[in-house]
Order: sequence, then structure tokens, then C-alpha cells
Amino acid sequence: MRCANRRCARRCSGCSVGSGPVVDRWFFALWPPPALRRALCERMPGWLPPGGRLAHGEDLHLTLVFLGALTPSQRDPVIAAADRVAGAPFELVLRCLGHFPRVGVAWCGPEPEPSALLQLHQALVALQHECRLPLERRPYRPHLTLARRSGAPAANFGSPLSWSVGDFVLARSVPGHLPRYRVERRWPLRPGYDLGPSPMQ
Repeated sequence: MRCANRRCARRCSGCSVGSGPVVDRWFFALWPPPALRRALCERMPGWLPPGGRLAHGEDLHLTLVFLGALTPSQRDPVIAAADRVAGAPFELVLRCLGHFPRVGVAWCGPEPEPSALLQLHQALVALQHECRLPLERRPYRPHLTLARRSGAPAANFGSPLSWSVGDFVLARSVPGHLPRYRVERRWPLRPGYDLGPSPMQ
């Protein structure tokens, strides 16, 4: 199961593979620029208690919508619909740390959550509905997974980290490899938002 709720004990969207056959999992996400990745990687050892499994620096991301396993016939409509998603670039300020205790996932996240981020999330949820994919019913909690099998962060965040978001990506898991995620498509953010009429109607 996947989770976007800070109080929920289930696994995080796009962040881990559950039981059953190992398959590619697809998701839309924000992909941090190299400088932000380096800053997060430098701070992670000081934030987290020993013994956890730190995320690979190239795997750090903020999930927008988790899609799950997709067949080629499902991916094509998803990509076509994403071509019509538009949103303005926006700023994120990472300043909080958190923990999903039952699954041992430590994370960091933005505060506040800008309206442009939530609107982009909602646009991609509408895309899921358009493409007749299962929807996540739990509240959305944007975050970046820092470590698995980890205790709660053991320090304060420190000075906030700014992130100028100018695009979003479609990524997938690559089972058995590190980094474990691969970006397959990228879309620039631009003013406006219009999914347009569904081609599936």
C-alpha cells in the first residue's frame, strides 16, 4: 500500500516496493536539481539516527502522484494527457522533518505547501481519473524520503532549503539497481492549466 498521510503507517507513494512480484512502478514527481541533492545528502547523516538505509542521492524526489505498474497501452494515454497539464513554476521551501514510524520512513518536506504544488497534484489526479487508473484516497502529504528502516530524525532541519521548481517528471522504479528510479519523461511548467477534453470519452 502507498501513503501520503504523515499519520499513516503504510508505505509512501513511489518510495518502496511492497510484497509480491517485483515490477516497475511508475509515478509523477518533482526531481530536485543537483545542488539541492548535494545539500540534502550533506545534511542527512546529521538528521538521521544510525542504522537506517539512506536514500541514494540520485533517488531523492517529491512524489506528485503514484501510478503503480503500467502496461505500454496504459502508459501512452498517460503521457498524452500529461502533455496537456500546465502549471506555473513555483518555489518550495524545505524546512520540516518527519517520520512514518511503522514502516521506518524518515522524510523531509516543504512548509508551507504552496497552492501551485497542490494544483499540480490535483491536475495529475485528474489525469489518473481520465486514464481510468486507481486513485489514492488518502490525503496528499508532499515529502522526500530520506531513509528507510530508520528511526525518527534526531535533529532539527536547520536553515531552510529553497527549491525553484520548473518542471515535473514521469519516473519509474528499476528493480535491482541503484539508483533505483529513472526519469523517463520531463515536462516544463508554464502558466495556465487545462487538461482539455478526455480522448477516452
